[in-house]
Amino acid sequence: MGGRSVRGKVAQTTRVRHDRDVNMKTLPVVGRGLNRVALLSVHTSPLDQPGIGDAGGLNVYVVELSKRLAQAGVEVDVFTRTTRGGMPPTVAVADGVTVHHVPSGPLQGIDKNDLPAHLCALTAGVLRAEASRAVGWYDLVHSHYWLSGHVGSVASERWNVPLVHSMHTMAKVKNSRLAVGDTPEPHMRVVGEQQVVDSADWLVANTKDEADDLVQLYGADPQRVSVVHPGVDLQVFTPGSQSKARATHGIAEDAQMILFVGRIQPLKAPDVVIRSAARLVERDPQLRTNLVVVICGGPSGAGPERLDELRQLAQHLGIADLVRFEPPADRHELADWYRAADVVCVPSHSESFGLVAVEAQACATPVVAAAVGGLRTAVDDGVSGLLVDGHHANDWADVIAPLLDSKRALASLARGARKHAENFGWSATAASTIEAYRQASHEHALNQPAGVRLAAGGRSSA
Repeated sequence: MGGRSVRGKVAQTTRVRHDRDVNMKTLPVVGRGLNRVALLSVHTSPLDQPGIGDAGGLNVYVVELSKRLAQAGVEVDVFTRTTRGGMPPTVAVADGVTVHHVPSGPLQGIDKNDLPAHLCALTAGVLRAEASRAVGWYDLVHSHYWLSGHVGSVASERWNVPLVHSMHTMAKVKNSRLAVGDTPEPHMRVVGEQQVVDSADWLVANTKDEADDLVQLYGADPQRVSVVHPGVDLQVFTPGSQSKARATHGIAEDAQMILFVGRIQPLKAPDVVIRSAARLVERDPQLRTNLVVVICGGPSGAGPERLDELRQLAQHLGIADLVRFEPPADRHELADWYRAADVVCVPSHSESFGLVAVEAQACATPVVAAAVGGLRTAVDDGVSGLLVDGHHANDWADVIAPLLDSKRALASLARGARKHAENFGWSATAASTIEAYRQASHEHALNQPAGVRLAAGGRSSA
């Protein structure tokens, strides 16, 4: 993108509103010129369990988007790092979607801040996979997260195809909204993200807020940024019996249940949920008889120490007997957890979108979320949930208490929650992404130097 600083309207891909996830037969079938995409997720595998380590919404995004792209006629090869011995070189996730494990660095999980040292090996592995194919095998590269963007920049230049990049999170944004005790993102990442923004043909942002951050903080050309909302599987995350879901998980039918789902790290702020619950009990001691707080997720960053800190916090605040810690759950079990809850809290300090909020709402469970980033899009304030300014426990208790006291208020938000979530089917995400791919391909073709022509299969003849 050459560091353009042009200001203007962010490019908007067509975003169709849906009452339910689109029937794939209605998606545009991709014709000649966009048949196969190399999708890069080098720092976390789409096969990993979300909710632990570096696995989260991005992992879900990569898998679900890839499936819908394949159903629309675009084959997808996903490249990620090999993290343990015995992993097969390739895994077929669905028809037209294959995950490739690229050996690079130690056969174990490593901190993503240490991954830049292994990007050369990752890049070589991706290039090697393409070199064994016919010339012009890939029509486009779509990288996710800044580390993948560096691999994608080299691959797209080598293959002379467009580079589309999705940031998902940005260092400058995260550093401006750090939680107490959290560690700032390193300067190396800030520089690395700028390089990716400058080299990409097109950027895909989850929300208009993210698009604005790309333009204002990184100088992105607004004419080369598409806003494409992530989706939710509307066939898995559905309304259901709260009583049945509670019985499954051993929650009393008359309990007042608050749920947190996510990685245990300062950024996601699970401590806010525990502190708010303590305030609720202080104000109304009767709540101690039926309040249940469930923290569902695994350690990230500092590891198990974060979980221990949360347990100690609950003990210190005198509500350890009201708080349950549950491991990350697969999506079917997770849907049951959402159905069991009265309220799902998403108190993150920074979110590019907030997939948990949309999943919960798809299950007709109201959400109380921090009024930050993409959560302002994921939650329709006053209709599908409520947004809270700041992270002070008293403010959160002020919002949660009236909901727990009013079945009518919960029921009203529950109706709005499902309706709002129906705007975010993954098929609509795929359709908008395909449109962004076409725009990127057009832009890439226009920017070819004079005299340069694509070879028969797609590699540059230069």
